[in-house]
Amino acid sequence: MDKKKVVYSGIQPTGCLTLGNYIGAVSNWLTMQDEYDCLFSIADLHALTVRQVPADFRKTALRFFAQYLAMGLDPKKSILYFQSHVPQHAELTWILNCFTYVGEASRMTQFKDKSQKHLDNVNMGLMDYPVLMAADILLYQSDLVPVGGDQKQHLELTRDIAMRFNNLYSPTFVVPEAYIPKQGAKICSLADPTAKMSKSDPDANATISIIDSPEEIINKIKRAVTDSEPHVAYSEDKPGISNLLTIFSAVTGRGIDSLADEYRDKGYAAFKSAVGEAVVEKLRPVRAEFERLSADKDYLMSVAREGAERAQRIAYKTLAKVYRKVGLVER
Repeated sequence: MDKKKVVYSGIQPTGCLTLGNYIGAVSNWLTMQDEYDCLFSIADLHALTVRQVPADFRKTALRFFAQYLAMGLDPKKSILYFQSHVPQHAELTWILNCFTYVGEASRMTQFKDKSQKHLDNVNMGLMDYPVLMAADILLYQSDLVPVGGDQKQHLELTRDIAMRFNNLYSPTFVVPEAYIPKQGAKICSLADPTAKMSKSDPDANATISIIDSPEEIINKIKRAVTDSEPHVAYSEDKPGISNLLTIFSAVTGRGIDSLADEYRDKGYAAFKSAVGEAVVEKLRPVRAEFERLSADKDYLMSVAREGAERAQRIAYKTLAKVYRKVGLVER
C-alpha cells in the first residue's frame, strides 16, 4: 500500500475565521483529511509579529481551535495542534536561519507590505516569518502545502532552503509542492468586492464570521456593496453581485449561471435575502457545534495536547536528523 502524502497547513488566530476561510480553505481540508496525512496548526507564533493583548490573544486562539473542530476537522484523521506547543518549530527555525540569506528574506513581498503598515513595529519576527513558515512545513516532511497567492513566494523560499540544505548535507527534507485545490471559490469582501475577504479586516461588515448569528449574517449581506443596476448577473463590471453569486453557489452547491438566471429580474433585495438565508443554513450546524465545544475547555485542551504529542513525535525525528547533520552533539 502506498504511503499517504503529508499535507501541512496553518492559520493565524487573529480576528475570526470567515466564510471565505471556510469555503476557500477548510472545505478542501475536509476532503484532504481522508486522502492525506494532514497536520493543521493554529499558527500562534506567527501572529506575534503584531502586538497582541495577551488575555484576548489566548482566548481567540482557543476559539479558533474550537472552530477547527466545529467545521469538521477530525482529530482522529488529522493532527490538530497549537504551533507554540511544539518547540521544534522554533528550534528548526534557528537552524534554517543559518541557511537563509538576508537578501532572500528582505525581498519577500509580505515583509515589504507589512513593514509599511506597521512602521512603529518593524521587528525581526516580521522578516523571519517566512523562515518559521519553512520550519513549519519541513519539520513534518510535508509533500504538499495549500497556499494562496500571498503565500506562494514563501513556499518558493521554503523549497530553496530545503534544496540548499539537502545539497550541502545529503537528502534531509522533502521538497514540498504547492497544493492546488480541486475546487474552492475565492470569496471577496462584502465592503470591497475587489479584495479578498479577510479575517483581520477592521470593518466588521466586510466579513462573515462562521460563528456570526443569523441576524448578523442577514444584515451583513443586506449591506453588501453592489451597484445601481437592478439585474442580477455574473460579470466583471458587477463585482459585488458576482461575489454574492459566488457565495450563493458555494453554500448551496448550485451553479452560478442557474442562480443568476433564477434571480435575474427579482431585484437585489430578494436576491440578497436568499443569499443571506442560504449562508445562515450552511453555517447553522457549525455555529451550534462551536457553542457546544466552547463550553467544554477540558475537551479542547485534551485534543490540543494529544495533537501536540503526535506532532512532536514526528518533529523530533526530523530535528534529530538535522542536528546530527550540522554537527551538533547528540542530546
